[in-house]
Amino acid sequence: MKKELRQVSIAGTGFYMPEKVLTNKELEKTVDTTDEWIQTRTGIKERRISAEGQTTSDLGAKAALDALADAGLKPEDVDLIVTCTLSPDTIFPSTSCLIQKKIGAGRAACFDLESACSGFNYGLIFAESYIRTGMYDTVLLIGAEQFSKILDWTDRNTCVLFGDGAGAVVLRPARSQDRGIIAHEIGADGNGAELLMMPGGGSRNPASLQTIENKMHYLKMNGKEIYKFATKTMVDIVQKVMLKAGMTENDITILVPHQANIRILQHVAERLGLAGDRVFINVHKYGNTSAASIPIALCEAVREKRIKDGDVVAFVSFGAGLTWGAAVMRWEGKAQQSTVNGPQSMASS
Repeated sequence: MKKELRQVSIAGTGFYMPEKVLTNKELEKTVDTTDEWIQTRTGIKERRISAEGQTTSDLGAKAALDALADAGLKPEDVDLIVTCTLSPDTIFPSTSCLIQKKIGAGRAACFDLESACSGFNYGLIFAESYIRTGMYDTVLLIGAEQFSKILDWTDRNTCVLFGDGAGAVVLRPARSQDRGIIAHEIGADGNGAELLMMPGGGSRNPASLQTIENKMHYLKMNGKEIYKFATKTMVDIVQKVMLKAGMTENDITILVPHQANIRILQHVAERLGLAGDRVFINVHKYGNTSAASIPIALCEAVREKRIKDGDVVAFVSFGAGLTWGAAVMRWEGKAQQSTVNGPQSMASS
């Protein structure tokens, strides 16, 4: 007898931002740039920087606990933890295993997923498939990044763009078959791999005195080419996933995009005809937090009551690889609105 596939929805959202705020004005003192230059080109006003000794798994654990509290669940309820990150605590073991230990989710299987800024959309497909087929009931999907540890703080073309933070969602079977994830799309083009990368630290260029002297353990980016790629790809992939869902962009209630650059987001909104508050934007507060940016933005949108039961919510991202991804879902509100914000909720953001 064929088993019926289950619809999958987001049962809880959470995020955590480090307390330290680094403003553009402060960056003016250490690098050849200005607040006006940064805001005009990126829309970023400030970003968060992790405290001394704070790790990516620390950020992810706090976001995870927040999301679980929002879902009304305990760490021991989690079947699987997937952490999307390009700045893990260590190459191995996985950051997911470290988060599992910190939150006490000892029953959960764990793995990391590295698709850079597209990580959340890639992870969403994996998480959904496990629940949809009945293998697991509860998946904790986390995006966590510490760019402050992998940036060249003398390079104004990159250091002004990124920030630290973590977001998380809890995925569960939907209560109703007309709610949950409807369609998704991911892709990649390895021909653009050199456009955004960290050249040192792997098997290609193992750590050595020479790689350190050449600053090969810092992020390197061809900003102009990435911008051209992003503006085209984000529009195309949203249209493609909406077609797959049997909808058009006109059906989107709110788009929660990867927060990379305000000019990219404005271009996408204009091309898709999504005016005003139909695109959620918080890049001015946090900068680009890579795989963490969509779950952070989603959590803020939910808590600002920008998303309600039955809304059509779309996600879209692009990233190193080059990679891209999009998803669309019909939002499922809580059966009974929780008043719990969780132990790691909004106090620092």
